[in-house]
Amino acid sequence: MPEPSVLFLRACLAVLAMPIYLLSFLGIWEPFCRKIFFPYFLEKLSTIHEKKVEKKKQELFRNLPDFTSSSGELRLLEIGTGCGTNFKYYPPGCKVTCTDVNPHFQEALSRSMSKNQHIHYERFLVAAGEDLHQVSSGSVDAVICTLVLCSVHDVNGTLKEVLRVLRPGGAFYFLEHVAADRSSWKYFWQQVCYPTWKLVFAGCCLTRELWKNLEEAKFSDLKVQHISIPLPGTPIKPHIIGFAVK
Repeated sequence: MPEPSVLFLRACLAVLAMPIYLLSFLGIWEPFCRKIFFPYFLEKLSTIHEKKVEKKKQELFRNLPDFTSSSGELRLLEIGTGCGTNFKYYPPGCKVTCTDVNPHFQEALSRSMSKNQHIHYERFLVAAGEDLHQVSSGSVDAVICTLVLCSVHDVNGTLKEVLRVLRPGGAFYFLEHVAADRSSWKYFWQQVCYPTWKLVFAGCCLTRELWKNLEEAKFSDLKVQHISIPLPGTPIKPHIIGFAVK
């Protein structure tokens, strides 16, 4: 149970966001958020976030070609493609299957695809991370997932699907915001913002300790680094970045 100060500040924040809570109660907010607000917000946030993490991503994805299959092809699956901000980091000629639970990113996604003609786009699937049944088991060389595990309904279920679709020796790449240290003020404010943030930003959870889920998943090797990405005015500074091998 959160401490009284957290509950009080949560209530204050809820009062400020009362119009959104009311729209949610009336069943209006969620469709509006999925179709209009969240695609617009994510594109703007991605632009800011990319400036902060570009070098980190370049370093992260540098060894993607190492996971090219014996056939000479590199088959990638991206979970939660969104606006396609990762496309520029993928090796030339690789084959990419894009997935997202929200199909309303067409405009921004099309712009990213037109700017990144060095890769081959195989298909786009409307699918949740926990249910990738349209992708055959052991059929991809690498799975990419950035700023997505915060909002999936079942983190462990998503990681099980990742392991299923990866071929033996394939890799899972991730960059996610996570819970701050529980003794810190950052964590305190994450707890305060949690309910309203989750409502406003399409189910995004602020206090997930995702490194624990990765440690518990059945990867043969895991390389994870805790980093801080300065995003003023937001509670999502703590991140983890790395990759895991099946």
